[in-house]
Amino acid sequence: MIDALVLARAQFAFTIAFHIVFPAFSIGLASYLAVLEGLWLRTRNTVYLDLFQYWLKIFALAFGAGVVSGLVMSYQFGTNWSVFSDKAGAVLGPLMAYEVMSAFFLEAGFLGVMLFGLQKVGPKLHFAATLAVAAGTFASAFWILSVNSWMQTPAGYAINAQGQFVPVDWLKVIFNPSFPFRLTHMVLAAYLTTALVVGAVGAFHLLKDRTNPAARKMFSMAMWMAAVVAPIQILAGDAHGLNTLEHQPAKIMAMEGHYRSHPNGAPMILFGLPDQAAGVVRAKVEIPKLSSLILRHDLNAPLAGLDTIRRQDWPMVPIVFWSFRVMVGIGLLIAALGGLTLVARLRGRLYDWPPLQRFALAMGPMGFVAVLAGWITTEVGRQPYTVYGLLRTSQSASPLSAPAVAASLAAFAVVYFAVFGAGLFYILRLMSRPPQPHETGLPTGPPTRAAGITPAPAVDADRALLPAE
Repeated sequence: MIDALVLARAQFAFTIAFHIVFPAFSIGLASYLAVLEGLWLRTRNTVYLDLFQYWLKIFALAFGAGVVSGLVMSYQFGTNWSVFSDKAGAVLGPLMAYEVMSAFFLEAGFLGVMLFGLQKVGPKLHFAATLAVAAGTFASAFWILSVNSWMQTPAGYAINAQGQFVPVDWLKVIFNPSFPFRLTHMVLAAYLTTALVVGAVGAFHLLKDRTNPAARKMFSMAMWMAAVVAPIQILAGDAHGLNTLEHQPAKIMAMEGHYRSHPNGAPMILFGLPDQAAGVVRAKVEIPKLSSLILRHDLNAPLAGLDTIRRQDWPMVPIVFWSFRVMVGIGLLIAALGGLTLVARLRGRLYDWPPLQRFALAMGPMGFVAVLAGWITTEVGRQPYTVYGLLRTSQSASPLSAPAVAASLAAFAVVYFAVFGAGLFYILRLMSRPPQPHETGLPTGPPTRAAGITPAPAVDADRALLPAE
């Protein structure tokens, strides 16, 4: 019979897997909306305005789903993980409160203006509201990643007589050793995830009508993001890996599949079948000494393996090994997509090269897969600890019976698949509809004097857009 600890971990993994995809999308999409509205204000090109309204509806749905799934997830700290909350609440509780008070209030406070206020407050004030929402999504990522990073690399704390973590230096708590690397990596992942979705939608509509100006614009902007940010993400990931090697060596050992130490240079295992019981990787394909070169910048640098760590402290290597490869593989595919778009631009075929559009369409959901794979690598690689090296997961769970946790997990599964499945279906329906000039709710004629702009006619803007890209 599965015990309550395994079920509690499964329930948290299930709920956060649903939750994390929405912030990963809304962080990037909020910034994209701010860019679109800023370009509209600067150029008066109504294509930007049409795209803004098109993606605004999708953002509202994604933001709402993220809020609901996040609220449900947070309750588990008091139900399934009450011991963890008691032990670490003095450190993590204020950080999560800061996220609500600064980030969520900022997002929620200006979201209504962003959704419904363009004709009421005027473009400039509306743009300020859009910037506030975008800043709020970033601030939310800041605080949540600070919480999670502290669990990975705890700092600035003391342990009192009751065995509770208490803060002694808030700057060290917030800016713990892994936080800058994890924040950079996650925010870039959010931008790439959004770029892939926007690019896929643009590619879908280009395959139907390559002259659609809005589809051309969104595809072009998304592919610029992929081409520029994917290489930066690879460099950020490398820096994050070096930081992890310093502070969480067991996680790197699991990611690399290094059950055994390599005193004269460690190989890079490309593929293989990790055998946790035997402590070996079977049927492996490897490149000699490449892992030492990447991690130590020296072909012959020694790398320790899991044989230097107590067996009970090993992470689950097969899961971490493969989730890491899924994340890296998708990252390389994104970089390849960005490179192909640069070739297509040079050849003047960005919009009429169907294989490129089909590739971009297939890559649409891959950002979410990469984010989930990265989260699995991070969280499973931290095991068997909730607070790395200090508080074990087995010591963090509430004293609940297995049937009680199983019942709530089953209820979550039914409700989540029904509610979020319906929401996803509606979002996909919105995406399947091509952007139209002058979306409902926006000014379609000369604006009032308070608005202070005079957009060009849609037909003229569309014609002017085609050769300019």
